[in-house]
Amino acid sequence: MSSPIRFTILHESASTHARVGRIDTPHGSFDTPAFMPVGSRATVRGLTPDQIRATGSQIILSNAFHLMLRPGDDLIARRGGVHRFMGWDGPMLTDSGGYQAYSMADINAIDEEGVTFKSFIDGAEVHLSPERSIEVQNNLGADIIMAFDDCPPSVDPQTFNESRRRLAAQRGGPFEAGYDHAARLAEAHERTIRWLGRCVAAHRRPAEQALFGIVQGGTDLDLRRASVEAICSIDLPGYAIGGVAVGEGPEQIRRVVEHTAPLLPPEKPRYLMGVGYEWDLLAAIRAGVDLFDCVLPTRNGRNGQAFTVRGRLHLRNAKYAEDDAEIEAGCDCPACRGGFSRAYLRHLFMAGEMLGPTLLSVHNIRHFQRLLLDIRRAIREDDWSLLLGSWPVLGADGIDRPAVDANNRRPM
Repeated sequence: MSSPIRFTILHESASTHARVGRIDTPHGSFDTPAFMPVGSRATVRGLTPDQIRATGSQIILSNAFHLMLRPGDDLIARRGGVHRFMGWDGPMLTDSGGYQAYSMADINAIDEEGVTFKSFIDGAEVHLSPERSIEVQNNLGADIIMAFDDCPPSVDPQTFNESRRRLAAQRGGPFEAGYDHAARLAEAHERTIRWLGRCVAAHRRPAEQALFGIVQGGTDLDLRRASVEAICSIDLPGYAIGGVAVGEGPEQIRRVVEHTAPLLPPEKPRYLMGVGYEWDLLAAIRAGVDLFDCVLPTRNGRNGQAFTVRGRLHLRNAKYAEDDAEIEAGCDCPACRGGFSRAYLRHLFMAGEMLGPTLLSVHNIRHFQRLLLDIRRAIREDDWSLLLGSWPVLGADGIDRPAVDANNRRPM
């Protein structure tokens, strides 16, 4: 298949599967490994396109499901597509809505034809099929679009703790009594393959938009391998690892990614969806992944949390009330360069001023872009020790990682 994007591998690590590359798209180029800030509703919340660019971000993500519901993909198409609509002239990727089928499982029904939702806007019933997802993404006009997949929970809900079991029982759907997790994973695997064929057939703009397929399989490594073989048997511009960070812990995520990424075609971009923390990115990059997205930098920023090379700061805490230091010495983001103190930022959050979330969101995105710059350098020089010395948050070789909430990873 001819592709509207071109992926060039510029350097490969001698000791890992990591590589540095560049992807050319109809709206410009971006360096890989790349981190995409999430702008689900055609906005990275609280930030202008110029502020996003200033963080070093070269590509962003929007979501077909949210934009289909509001303001509508037809309305956006009449205004020249999502790039023009939101004023972002760089590369963009749109998610298909498949993840929302999982994350909003209490208000949907999944069958072979697609997913039926109740709109969170007005309660109206909405049907999203592979064909409709591709139609929406064609209307939006992103450079990279995603196949519509069936995204099951990665882990059996019977393994949840008591509190999560109660919540799962309240939600119903795939968590109902008698749920067979192995059967659900197998069903999602087969359905995702069939839906990919329908997505390819429905794609009206293959010369302008690169369609990526998505590998499923949960934490079952044999199923992951089978999914890679089936999905990659269809020649596409790129491939993604989906169904990760949807309930499993950090070590399970790493195990799946380290198994799956090297199986994907080496000449095509590899995208890990919805991950994650710094140590997740490092482990995935060393496994050969090229592209990431996650809501963490902006969502945590809106909640008063700042990422630093030594870990997160919770700036709402009283101990920062008279702290005149910037968020992080040596950071070149506008919040740190501008001399805004931790005491001032805490004041903004306590006073409900929107400048606080804006400054922390910019800082956090810049934090991840600075990390990617250093990772690319480590790959080019094949010297990971310099990176790990500069980023204590990574731990030793990215293995000694703090415990995290595995559900605090993926945007709705």
